[in-house]
Amino acid sequence: MINSRAYESLEERFARVRVLEDVAGILGWDAQAIMPVGAASERAKQLAVLRGLAHEVLTSSDVPDLLDDADAQRARLDPWQSANLREMRCAFVHAAALPQDLVVATSKATSHAEMVWREARRTSDFALLLPHLETVLDLQRETGQVKSEALGTSTYDALLDQYDPGLRQGCIDPLFDALRQELPVLIAEATERQHLASAPIPINGHFPVEAQRKLGETLMRAVGFDFTHGRLDISLHPFCGGATGDVRITTRYDEGDFTQSLMGVMHETGHALYEQGRPAAWASQPVGQARGMTLHESQSLLIEMQACRSPEFLAYLSPLLTDAFGREDPAWSPENLHRVYTRVQPGFIRVDADEVTYPAHILLRYDLEKAMIAGDLAVADLPAAFNSGMKALLGVTVPNDAQGCLQDIHWPSGAWGYFPTYTLGAIAAAQLFAAACSAERNIRTSFASGDFSPLVGWLRANVHAKGSLLGTDDVLTAATGKSLGLEAYRDHLRQRYLWRDLVT
Repeated sequence: MINSRAYESLEERFARVRVLEDVAGILGWDAQAIMPVGAASERAKQLAVLRGLAHEVLTSSDVPDLLDDADAQRARLDPWQSANLREMRCAFVHAAALPQDLVVATSKATSHAEMVWREARRTSDFALLLPHLETVLDLQRETGQVKSEALGTSTYDALLDQYDPGLRQGCIDPLFDALRQELPVLIAEATERQHLASAPIPINGHFPVEAQRKLGETLMRAVGFDFTHGRLDISLHPFCGGATGDVRITTRYDEGDFTQSLMGVMHETGHALYEQGRPAAWASQPVGQARGMTLHESQSLLIEMQACRSPEFLAYLSPLLTDAFGREDPAWSPENLHRVYTRVQPGFIRVDADEVTYPAHILLRYDLEKAMIAGDLAVADLPAAFNSGMKALLGVTVPNDAQGCLQDIHWPSGAWGYFPTYTLGAIAAAQLFAAACSAERNIRTSFASGDFSPLVGWLRANVHAKGSLLGTDDVLTAATGKSLGLEAYRDHLRQRYLWRDLVT
C-alpha cells in the first residue's frame, strides 16, 4: 500500500537533516574563526558525530520506500514540491552510496588535516601536512569511487557532482581548453596595454584592522547584507559559512594594504547575499538550498569583480576611504583605485590574483586534483608539480610552499572537485551581469551612490529566490537566454583590459 503521507514524511526527515547540518556549519565556522587550537581534537569528534547522525537520518531503511511512494503521487505535488522530491532523491543517492564508517572517517580526517594545514602553511612545511593529506586523498578516492557506481559516472565526475549536480568534465573541458589557448595572449596584451598607461600610485600607510573592519561593514550594508542574520569575522582563509538564517563570513587583514581584504569582504558578501536571498518558505528543504557552487561563485565574483571593481563603484568608495582612515591620499582617487583594482600582474596567491590571471590558478588546480584522484600524481610530488605548473602558466617562480601548494584549505578540508567552479562561476558572473545591465539600465550608475538595489533586486528574482528549483544551466538560460558560454566573459575582459580608454 502506498503511504499517502510519504512526501510530508520526507519533508520532516530533511528538515531534521538541515538542522544537523546547520549545527555542523556553526561548529565549522567556529573552528576556523575563533576556536582555541587545543580544542581541535574534540571538535573533530563533535563534527564526526553530527555528520554521522545526519547520514543516519538521510539513509534510514524506510527512505527508499518513501521516495518511491512520493514519486507515485507526484501528480498531486506543486512544482516546488516536485523539484524538492527530485533534490531529495539526489541527496539520498549521494548519501546512500557512502557507508557510515567512511562518512565518520572522512569527517575526522578532514578536521585534523585542516588544523595541521594551518601550522604547515604558517611554517611553509609541506612535510607536516603530507601524511594527513594522503589520508584525505585516499578517502576522497574511495568516496568518488563508491559514488561513481551509484551515479554511473567517472570517479572525478562523482566528486564534481557533490558541488554542482550534473557538472561533468565533458562540460568543463571545452571551456577550459579554450581558456588555455586564449589566456596567454590576453595576459600579454593586457600587460602591454597597461605599460602604456600611468602606473598606479602605490597604496602605502598604516591601516588599522578596526578601521578596515568598519569600512567593510559599511560596504556590506550598502550591498545589502543583513547583519541581523549574519556577521563578519577573521580567519586564516576567507570563507562564507554558518547556518540557515545565520550567515557567517570572514576575511583576513593586512595593516599595510587594505585593498585585498576589502575585496575579500565584498567577495564573501556576494556569497552571503545568495544565502540570505534563498526562498524562505523552503529554507529547511533541499529545493531551498543554493543551486551548486558554479552559481554560488558567480554571485561572489559578480559582486567583487563586475560591480566593485567598476569605475562607478570606485567613485563611491574613494571618499569613504578618507573617512575611514582619517586622511586624504591621491592614491585613493577613483582613477587610481581603478588602476590598482584592475592591475594585471601574475602572482603566487590565487585569492589575490587579478581576474585576467585568476583562471590560470584554477586550470592548474583542476589538472593537479584530477591527476591525484586518478593516481597519476603522488601527494609527495605535489609541491614540485604545483611549482612547475605556476612557471608554465604564469611565468612565476614559487618561493616556498606557503605561497605554493599550501596556500589553499580546499584539499585538506576534503573539497576535491570544487576548484573548477571558481572559473565556471566567473564565466557565469559575466553572463548574468550583462543580462542584468540589459534589463535594468541604471545598475551601473547606481553604484556611484552606493545603491546596489537594482542589481541585487534582479539577482534576487533571477537567481537567489530560485533556490534549487532549476538546474544550473536552466537558471542561466532563464535569466540570460543562453546556456553557460564564454561570449560575455570574453567581452567583459576585453572591454575592461583591452578596449577601455587609457588613463595617462
